[in-house]
Amino acid sequence: MAGTEWYRKAVFYEVFVRSFQDSNGDGKGDLPGLISRLDYLNDGNPETQDDLGVDALWLMPVFASPSYHGYDVVDYERINPDYGTLEDFERLCEEAHRRGMRIIIDFVINHSGVQHPWFVESASSPSSPKRDWYVWGPRDPGWKQPWDMFSTAPTWHQKNGAYYYGVFWGGMPDLNMRTPALREEVKRLASLWLARGVDGFRLDAARYLIETGGGAGQYDTAETHAFWKELAAHVRQVKPDAVLVGENWSTTPIIATYYGDTGGVPGGDELPLNFNFPLSEQILAGLNADNAAFIAAKLVEMGGVYPAGISDAPILTNHDMVRVATQLGGNGGRKANAAALLLTLPGTPFLYYGEEVGMTNGTTSNDEAKRTPMPWDGTPKGGFTTGTPWFGFSPGHASGSSVAAQTDVAESLLSRYRKLIHVRQASEVLSRGGLQVLSATTGRAPSLAFVRLLGDEQVLVVHNVTDSSVSVGPYNLPGSKAEVLFEDRGVGTLTRASNGWQATLPGRATGIWRLQP
Repeated sequence: MAGTEWYRKAVFYEVFVRSFQDSNGDGKGDLPGLISRLDYLNDGNPETQDDLGVDALWLMPVFASPSYHGYDVVDYERINPDYGTLEDFERLCEEAHRRGMRIIIDFVINHSGVQHPWFVESASSPSSPKRDWYVWGPRDPGWKQPWDMFSTAPTWHQKNGAYYYGVFWGGMPDLNMRTPALREEVKRLASLWLARGVDGFRLDAARYLIETGGGAGQYDTAETHAFWKELAAHVRQVKPDAVLVGENWSTTPIIATYYGDTGGVPGGDELPLNFNFPLSEQILAGLNADNAAFIAAKLVEMGGVYPAGISDAPILTNHDMVRVATQLGGNGGRKANAAALLLTLPGTPFLYYGEEVGMTNGTTSNDEAKRTPMPWDGTPKGGFTTGTPWFGFSPGHASGSSVAAQTDVAESLLSRYRKLIHVRQASEVLSRGGLQVLSATTGRAPSLAFVRLLGDEQVLVVHNVTDSSVSVGPYNLPGSKAEVLFEDRGVGTLTRASNGWQATLPGRATGIWRLQP
């Protein structure tokens, strides 16, 4: 597999700072609180295995914003006062780097907040010098939100006798990246945060950057791709090892286009990582149906569509999705499957905070329920705060779905994530290798089997996605001996018969073996 960039071997962890750890008792998580929990994420000692072992953190928005979520930025240079100071942020980067972790931050440049001084000035007059920093028109052309054909939400909003475009809602006006001065300002801001210690950016709503009209003109335009190439080139020039991660929630063939041209730049000249939402959907569907064919089919499709040499970014869920534990009905076996799948697939896996302890959704129907406070222990305040949590804990934190309850339990979900992450990092094949699917892609498949490949090395991975014991194989693969990298309890010895490798796996179990000559 081409490329040696650090992100190709990394396991990322998505953090919502407001919900991770409060340091001052105001009920809101903050940067000093996050710093105090870094050893849980990675203690900096590769010999220990009682930390989670992740390599990098993605911070949801930390810029100044009037909202709890931070996606309506009002100052791209200032840290949200709820979270601390710029000095706190720089200390976070230093402490993370000291432990061998990288930091990327949400860079929300599809839109700003309506209270941003840029927009206030832009809206003040048609002759404002920043008028063309946003998208204005004399009337509402009636465009609909492009991700929902049944949407009745307006995308053009009236202000001072004209209309501005805001595809998400009126409080987040879209920036106009056709404007050269704005493009230069965005590049200046990227340089600023790279200088402050970040190692890259997650790019929100990356498909919807530059519009050419309603309908299909609102997404995946040639102008959008051209801008991402321009920004990527700038970031590589400023900090060659920085990474960009695109949120392009679409089909597999569309996502593949956002890597750009892979001929001249390893991993592509556009966005070197793109979240794999279709794979997430098929993992969850396959686990809920006890059928690995769903997952195998998607992996085969990706192999035929994604450019050679790129790095995938698999996820289970993120802050916009109902949490994986809830989608899997709280089923312990399926949660164990999900962890093993995510951490044995190719690419750069992203965990959502709390996923490792089986954190469920909250009890409300709003987005806050997907972003509830981290359950460090089973006490009423969860070890998260000494005050009143900004939002209630999700169900289960007092009865086992907490870090304290699972830390010293060998068979806990947290212990499973820790072990699988360390197994992945100890194997170049698992962390950087390619993939060959061995399972059926149609009908019913009780197990998902694939080989991870790097040079002459081969690692066989098999997941039983049912509750019943299954015999797997024979797999006609080279080798005469099998080194165990990971086996769940009860997994039978992988043996070599005349027609190939075979083993028996109990329900929901995983086996990972390095095939040796």
